[in-house]
Amino acid sequence: MTHSTSSGFHKSVLLSEVLDFLQVKNGQKYIDATLGGGGHSSEIIKRGGLVLGMDVDQDAIKYASKNFKLQIANGKLKLAKGNFRDIAKIAHLHLFDRVSGLIFDLGVSSHQLENAQRGFSFQKEGPLDMRMDPGSSSGQVKASDIVNLASKNELYEIFTKLGQERSAKAVSRALVRARRIKAILTTEDLARVVEGSFGFKKKPPLKVRARILKRVFQALRIAVNSELENLDLGLRGALSILESGGRILVISFHSLEDRIVKEAFQNFGSADLGKVITKKPITPSLAELKENRRARSAKLRVFEKL
Repeated sequence: MTHSTSSGFHKSVLLSEVLDFLQVKNGQKYIDATLGGGGHSSEIIKRGGLVLGMDVDQDAIKYASKNFKLQIANGKLKLAKGNFRDIAKIAHLHLFDRVSGLIFDLGVSSHQLENAQRGFSFQKEGPLDMRMDPGSSSGQVKASDIVNLASKNELYEIFTKLGQERSAKAVSRALVRARRIKAILTTEDLARVVEGSFGFKKKPPLKVRARILKRVFQALRIAVNSELENLDLGLRGALSILESGGRILVISFHSLEDRIVKEAFQNFGSADLGKVITKKPITPSLAELKENRRARSAKLRVFEKL
């Protein structure tokens, strides 16, 4: 059975697979740790689940408040703004201390990519920001801060470890050289310097450009939002509030995230806390890939608590 829940905000990937593995039971509590456009949450609610929808992005919370008024009014959906690194604390505040399942969808939402002001995409010119929570008063660094202030070695580490970029040395060198002349403040500024470091005098063909820029932009986004550390903390927090027989589902979109999920689940299993349900990650069907190209790198892993 396939479901396609799409919203102007974000299209949920692997939706029917998520619902199959989650095994929603009427009246039980579930946490959607990455609410986005609410695709997963609304389907869980349709099957009788009660949902705490969390998101670090205020835009997602605003979108859900407007589009799920009925579900909120009848107590089926609670919203919480926050980072899933604090999932146990947030769950406790909303009386979701014991839950039957949690879903983490680690993709950047279509809304975030398409909003030029957020600076997530090299296809849109905008300020080089990349914070998932731009409204926060925590003084979090932006991508432009890293690009303009990090040392050549720090940049090299970021692009190598978080972007798996083979030309990290050349890119780091080019950025340090360029910023001496003029601060790198927009997505276009960054794209131009990175392309230059590969020897392109003018914009390369789209496919080549995407391949080059994707890794650099990904690395900066992960660094700005401490995504890998937060994921590790989030999974441990999730396990602590999961009841026996409950499941954690994670959809990841690149190998760094997938490795963290795989290792966390293996460690939970080795400690006799439960079992890994997916021996190999679940990937989207051909039908889904035809409908949603952004689903192509998605991988779903599932863990069940003892």
